[in-house]
Amino acid sequence: MKVALFTGNYNHIADGVSLTLNRLVGHLESRGYEVLVFGPHSDRPALKHAGSYVSVPSIPMPVGNRQEYRVPIRMGGDAARQLKAFRPDIIHLATPDMLGKSAIRYAKQAKIPVVASYHTNFCSYLSFYGLGWLEPMIWRHLRGFYKSCLQVYVPSQSMADVLRANGIVTDMRIWEHGVEADRFNPAKRSLEWRRSLGFADEDCVVAFVSRLVTEKGLDVFREVVQRLSADGVAHKTLFVGAGPMEPGLRAALPDAVFTGHLKGEALARAFASAEVFLFPSDTETFGLVTLEAMASGLPTVCADATGSKELVEPGVTGFLAMPKDVDAFYKATRAILEDPVLRQNMSREAAKRALLYDWETIMSKIEHFYEEAISEFA
Repeated sequence: MKVALFTGNYNHIADGVSLTLNRLVGHLESRGYEVLVFGPHSDRPALKHAGSYVSVPSIPMPVGNRQEYRVPIRMGGDAARQLKAFRPDIIHLATPDMLGKSAIRYAKQAKIPVVASYHTNFCSYLSFYGLGWLEPMIWRHLRGFYKSCLQVYVPSQSMADVLRANGIVTDMRIWEHGVEADRFNPAKRSLEWRRSLGFADEDCVVAFVSRLVTEKGLDVFREVVQRLSADGVAHKTLFVGAGPMEPGLRAALPDAVFTGHLKGEALARAFASAEVFLFPSDTETFGLVTLEAMASGLPTVCADATGSKELVEPGVTGFLAMPKDVDAFYKATRAILEDPVLRQNMSREAAKRALLYDWETIMSKIEHFYEEAISEFA
């Protein structure tokens, strides 16, 4: 089977979307599929991508002061010729953008099916950048875009419910994300690494792991750890990631440790070397970092919102708090920090639950979805 994948993010930013799509392409090729990926051009890719990649014209994201992201503006003549020569059996769209619309037009002419995967809850980001007034227009665009798709793959049931509530009626399939349990696990804990950062062996480290951007709930995180300090609750603060909020966080939390962006074994070590994962983001579609934290044996305190709320079992693997409720996040984090028995039990249960999310099983779902789409289209 030949698959043409169109995405607005594949190799220029190493985030959850690009890593998931690269894993998908690697899996498909290992199973004998031919995959051709179309996405934005980057002079300085952030990661070595899987599969064959065709760059298309793009511009920096024009809103939200997030110019590290690229927005494809058209297919381009060279990419169109390569697509035609490739003759795919199915089109997979990962981003509802202009490039995706070009792919839909091609699919109609070539009489082949189009499917899509939903990775980013775009409307949940708007309020953070003063763009909430755009939400009705975004949903109108998404309804029209996904109307052309036979199937839409969403990472959680809660995200599927949001899409349906906003009028998207395409056949939705749950396609969760997985975790590398051989990489992310409690055995990666390193006292030596902790000491190199200035942590004592007995310190309880509260970790935030993600891009340092406003939509990840960092204002809530900052207020929680400031209250912990003010109330004399023993803890240390660790930030793993990079982004535009770093200078402000450094100023507000001068005792916090910042590692910058980590990946691979270094990331796994950082996760396992903390005690609590505090993640107030309510913009996730799945919550991959939450799952990685759980696999690493961390109790998790997350927003009761799409994504994480299907991973965290309240009172067993961690706690959920209503989005932006600083008091609830504070109480949950403090409860874990001050109760070593609770912390140990949650650590064990979190790692156990994460084992349910096996990448091989999850990636294999897509093969069945593709086959069903092609059969239905025929």
